[in-house]
Amino acid sequence: MTTASLLDGFLDALLPLRPRAVWAHGSLAGGDYQEGRSDLDLIAVLPGPLGPAHALRITALHTRLRRRPLAAKLHCSYLTPATLDDPDRPHFTWAHGRPLRRPVTPVTRCELHEFGRVLYGEPPGGLLPPVPEGQLRDFVVRDQRDFWRPAVDRARLWRQDVWVDLGLLTFARATVTLRDGRLISKREALAELPALGAPAEVVADIARRRYEDPVPAPAGPDRIARRAAATRAFLGPAIDALVRGADAG
Repeated sequence: MTTASLLDGFLDALLPLRPRAVWAHGSLAGGDYQEGRSDLDLIAVLPGPLGPAHALRITALHTRLRRRPLAAKLHCSYLTPATLDDPDRPHFTWAHGRPLRRPVTPVTRCELHEFGRVLYGEPPGGLLPPVPEGQLRDFVVRDQRDFWRPAVDRARLWRQDVWVDLGLLTFARATVTLRDGRLISKREALAELPALGAPAEVVADIARRRYEDPVPAPAGPDRIARRAAATRAFLGPAIDALVRGADAG
């Protein structure tokens, strides 16, 4: 009920801005949502255009919600009908407790079309242009090559749970998208990782932290260092091979 209560409060606060639609994607829409662990990934389509005054109102809205349970995990990008078409265009977004600008990627757009959850208003198919197969494929390769591969070389990042989890799960999801042309959930990605050669200890650690109850105690420094080294040793060559295969294909 905590998630439902937060979403109800968010929608009530958003109504004065006259949204055309509010959609969920990611785990909340795909059936793999874990309350207290998963993010609440949302898209709101407002009438627009969005100027500085709208940004201030949206920031105030999220600031008022921040004391609610799970509010720190609620992330929302704000689009308008006139700005829906370009997947590279950055949009005003509230995420990680602060305002920023980021695009709504082809992966997110495909999720919305395939299994997006309508929280309010119009469905994605009525507003959001479809994603060409080549556009999805190109984005997945670019994301692995230009974002994740350089990140592997930044050793300190991989001492954090979020980098280990997202790095490996995103790689598995990218592999399946390029291989089979479909999107998979994080749970499905976790099941794919052993066959892709990911270190078994790290895969088991992700599974425990994401699905085990109660949540396991934080790992100690030695285990964190060992996990980081194993993740980087696997992920660097694995991404290189994935990108080479995609370029050759």
